[in-house]
Formats: sequence, C-alpha cells, structure tokens
Amino acid sequence: MSINQELKNRNQELCELCNEENATIEYTVSPKNDDSIGNQVALCNTCFNALDSKEDSFHWRCLEGSIWNQEPSVQALSYRILYNLKEEAWASDLISSVDLDENTIQWALSAFEKADVHTDAFGNLLENGDNVVLTQALNVKGTNFTASKGTVVKKIKLVADNAEHIEGKINDQTIVILCKFVKKG
Repeated sequence: MSINQELKNRNQELCELCNEENATIEYTVSPKNDDSIGNQVALCNTCFNALDSKEDSFHWRCLEGSIWNQEPSVQALSYRILYNLKEEAWASDLISSVDLDENTIQWALSAFEKADVHTDAFGNLLENGDNVVLTQALNVKGTNFTASKGTVVKKIKLVADNAEHIEGKINDQTIVILCKFVKKG
C-alpha cells in the first residue's frame, strides 16, 4: 500500500500514533474524505490493526503522546480511540486533561453518533409509505374513538425530528402514533 510522501514526511516517516514503527498506511479519519492530508493520519501496521480492537489497550498508552500532536486529524483519531477506552482510568484521565478545539472533539466523536431511524416494536426499519398494524388498542386523543389492535395504517409518514413517532390515517383522521405500538405490515 502506498502512502503520500508529504503525509509520510509529516512525522519523519513514523506512525503518528505510536511514533515507533514506520508509517505504511494513509488512514482517513471519518467522516472526512481523503481529498486532503489534513484529514489523514500516517499509521503503522500495528496501530492500524489495533484500531477496532479493545483487547490491546496497553498498546494505546502511546496516545499519551499523540493526543498532543499539532495535527487536528491526529488529535481527533487519538481522542476517538481514548473515548472508546474511557472505562479505563488512564484513558479517562487523559481525555479530561487535554484541551482540544471543540471542532476536533466533534470530529472525533462523530464516529459514535447514530442516525435517527424509525423502527417498529420488533426492531424492523420503517420507511415513508410503509403499511403498519397496531399491536395494541390506542385511545386517539382529540377524537371520540379508539383504534383497535390489528388496525392497518397504510402509507405512513415518518416524523422527521422524532424517531419514535410516525403519522398515519385512521378513520380519515391523521394521527401521530408511537413506533413502539406498531408492527411493519
């Protein structure tokens, strides 16, 4: 695997995390793309292979040095790994002792953000236009009827700012329904 010479030279051809082995991998810190070396970190094979493993936490003690690197991409990746190990006292202490730019911290923590998705009571993904079935009787507020268990609601709409709600029509009335009370039909 080739590595950009400018990126390689940034840390005298050493891994920017451990500073011990030769850098052999251009690693782009998500969610950024590889259009700039400012979004990348030069890694050795050992650090690259340990990225997705919590088992070798002793290896990551090297981050006690790399977190202070001047490159935001190195700071973000170091912070991300430390955050993943925050149950360990040394990692937690290091996170609390470092004063990084807020944008760098957001970049690091972006890996842990989950997109809001609408799921039914059984964990099935709901999408606009799906048909659902009520899993229990619901009193419909503002009306004088109860939607019985087993009622089919056709062509639902997802509520954009709340992953727990959908909209659907029952008895020609558009109502908001909690996702935990429906099953994808």
